[in-house]
Amino acid sequence: MSAGTDWVEGYVKAWETNDADDIAALFTVDAVYEYSPADPEALTGRDAIVAGWLDAPDEPGDWRFTWEILDEHDDLVIVQGRTDYPAAKLYDNLWIIRLAPDGRARRFTEWYMARER
Repeated sequence: MSAGTDWVEGYVKAWETNDADDIAALFTVDAVYEYSPADPEALTGRDAIVAGWLDAPDEPGDWRFTWEILDEHDDLVIVQGRTDYPAAKLYDNLWIIRLAPDGRARRFTEWYMARER
Protein backbone atom coordinates (compact mmCIF):
# COMPACT_ATOMS: atom_id res chain seq x y z
CA MET A 1 0.00 0.00 0.00
CA SER A 2 1.06 3.57 -0.57
CA ALA A 3 1.12 6.48 1.86
CA GLY A 4 -1.73 8.04 -0.12
CA THR A 5 -3.86 4.91 0.13
CA ASP A 6 -3.19 4.69 3.87
CA TRP A 7 -4.17 8.34 4.30
CA VAL A 8 -7.42 8.08 2.32
CA GLU A 9 -8.39 4.90 4.17
CA GLY A 10 -7.73 6.76 7.45
CA TYR A 11 -9.88 9.65 6.24
CA VAL A 12 -12.77 7.31 5.40
CA LYS A 13 -12.40 5.67 8.83
CA ALA A 14 -12.53 9.09 10.53
CA TRP A 15 -15.55 10.01 8.38
CA GLU A 16 -17.29 6.83 9.57
CA THR A 17 -16.41 7.21 13.26
CA ASN A 18 -16.38 11.01 13.72
CA ASP A 19 -13.83 10.27 16.43
CA ALA A 20 -11.59 13.22 17.33
CA ASP A 21 -8.52 10.98 17.64
CA ASP A 22 -9.14 9.41 14.21
CA ILE A 23 -9.48 12.87 12.67
CA ALA A 24 -6.43 14.29 14.47
CA ALA A 25 -4.30 11.33 13.36
CA LEU A 26 -4.67 12.49 9.74
CA PHE A 27 -3.18 15.97 10.10
CA THR A 28 0.00 17.69 11.24
CA VAL A 29 -0.24 20.22 14.06
CA ASP A 30 -0.05 23.12 11.58
CA ALA A 31 -2.09 21.56 8.77
CA VAL A 32 -4.41 23.55 6.51
CA TYR A 33 -7.79 22.17 5.38
CA GLU A 34 -9.33 24.01 2.43
CA TYR A 35 -12.90 23.30 1.29
CA SER A 36 -11.94 24.89 -2.04
CA PRO A 37 -8.72 26.31 -3.48
CA ALA A 38 -7.59 29.52 -1.75
CA ASP A 39 -10.48 29.13 0.70
CA PRO A 40 -10.71 32.28 2.85
CA GLU A 41 -12.33 30.18 5.57
CA ALA A 42 -9.74 27.40 5.52
CA LEU A 43 -9.20 25.61 8.80
CA THR A 44 -5.65 26.11 10.06
CA GLY A 45 -4.16 23.82 12.67
CA ARG A 46 -5.11 20.29 13.69
CA ASP A 47 -7.32 21.44 16.59
CA ALA A 48 -9.32 23.72 14.28
CA ILE A 49 -9.68 20.93 11.73
CA VAL A 50 -10.98 18.48 14.33
CA ALA A 51 -13.40 21.09 15.75
CA GLY A 52 -14.63 22.07 12.27
CA TRP A 53 -15.16 18.45 11.29
CA LEU A 54 -17.12 17.71 14.46
CA ASP A 55 -19.24 20.87 14.09
CA ALA A 56 -20.94 19.34 11.03
CA PRO A 57 -20.35 15.58 11.01
CA ASP A 58 -21.87 13.22 8.47
CA GLU A 59 -23.57 10.32 10.18
CA PRO A 60 -22.39 6.79 9.36
CA GLY A 61 -24.67 5.16 6.83
CA ASP A 62 -25.89 8.49 5.42
CA TRP A 63 -23.27 8.44 2.67
CA ARG A 64 -21.17 6.26 0.39
CA PHE A 65 -17.75 7.23 -0.92
CA THR A 66 -15.83 5.66 -3.78
CA TRP A 67 -12.37 6.84 -4.74
CA GLU A 68 -9.18 6.23 -6.64
CA ILE A 69 -5.74 7.76 -6.51
CA LEU A 70 -5.04 9.46 -9.83
CA ASP A 71 -1.43 10.29 -9.01
CA GLU A 72 0.99 10.03 -6.14
CA HIS A 73 4.46 11.48 -6.32
CA ASP A 74 6.74 12.47 -3.45
CA ASP A 75 4.48 14.35 -1.00
CA LEU A 76 1.61 14.95 -3.46
CA VAL A 77 -1.49 12.75 -3.66
CA ILE A 78 -4.38 13.44 -6.07
CA VAL A 79 -7.63 11.61 -5.39
CA GLN A 80 -10.81 11.47 -7.47
CA GLY A 81 -13.91 10.44 -5.58
CA ARG A 82 -17.66 10.37 -5.59
CA THR A 83 -19.75 11.01 -2.50
CA ASP A 84 -23.31 9.78 -2.57
CA TYR A 85 -25.80 10.97 0.02
CA PRO A 86 -28.74 8.80 -1.09
CA ALA A 87 -31.26 10.95 0.75
CA ALA A 88 -29.79 14.15 -0.69
CA LYS A 89 -27.13 14.82 -3.32
CA LEU A 90 -24.36 13.21 -5.30
CA TYR A 91 -20.95 14.92 -5.52
CA ASP A 92 -17.84 14.50 -7.61
CA ASN A 93 -14.70 15.14 -5.57
CA LEU A 94 -11.11 16.03 -6.31
CA TRP A 95 -8.63 16.09 -3.44
CA ILE A 96 -5.10 17.44 -3.43
CA ILE A 97 -3.21 16.18 -0.39
CA ARG A 98 0.29 17.25 0.64
CA LEU A 99 1.77 14.72 3.03
CA ALA A 100 4.41 15.27 5.67
CA PRO A 101 7.20 12.66 5.89
CA ASP A 102 5.27 10.84 8.65
CA GLY A 103 2.24 10.32 6.34
CA ARG A 104 -0.03 12.93 7.90
CA ALA A 105 -1.48 15.71 5.76
CA ARG A 106 0.07 19.14 6.06
CA ARG A 107 -2.37 20.53 3.49
CA PHE A 108 -5.68 19.19 2.21
CA THR A 109 -7.61 20.93 -0.55
CA GLU A 110 -10.87 19.61 -1.91
CA TRP A 111 -13.13 20.47 -4.78
CA TYR A 112 -16.67 19.12 -4.72
CA MET A 113 -19.25 19.54 -7.42
CA ALA A 114 -22.91 18.53 -7.19
CA ARG A 115 -23.95 16.04 -9.84
CA GLU A 116 -27.42 15.34 -11.18
CA ARG A 117 -28.75 11.87 -10.41
